[in-house]
Amino acid sequence: MSYVFDNGPLSMLFRNYFRTVFPTLWSNFDDLIERGEIVSVREVAREIGDSSLESLRTWVAANGAVFAPPTPDEAAFITRIYSVAHFQHNIEQQKLLKGGHMADPFVIAKAHIEGRTVVTTELFKPNGTKIPNICRHFDVPCMSIQDFMEAQNWRF
Repeated sequence: MSYVFDNGPLSMLFRNYFRTVFPTLWSNFDDLIERGEIVSVREVAREIGDSSLESLRTWVAANGAVFAPPTPDEAAFITRIYSVAHFQHNIEQQKLLKGGHMADPFVIAKAHIEGRTVVTTELFKPNGTKIPNICRHFDVPCMSIQDFMEAQNWRF
């Protein structure tokens, strides 16, 4: 299986799983990155650029190839997402007003176009507009970071 990581799980890994304390986790993670099984999108890198996690920002700078710009097919799929009126609420007005970044539709589009699974910290909520809701609507596989670790059969 291959994955598209949202900002949340990357931030969680760097905030809670220090490389010096969880070397096996990071060895496994780095191996999946190297094999191209974990990717993300440029907009996630931009969100991380606003993060206070220096170790994550440094890692992003050293792993720029992981964070691809959108392809034309992905851009077309984002249009499909926002053609659903309910999902237009996913666009956070405060982020737009403050010049913030919005990676959600890019993450979902990449997963859809490349046949990958989204990994996010967001939760499905009835009538919600977050990543899991949009993924469910478009039949894009979506999982939590815990589900990802279990799917990898990681035990520490």
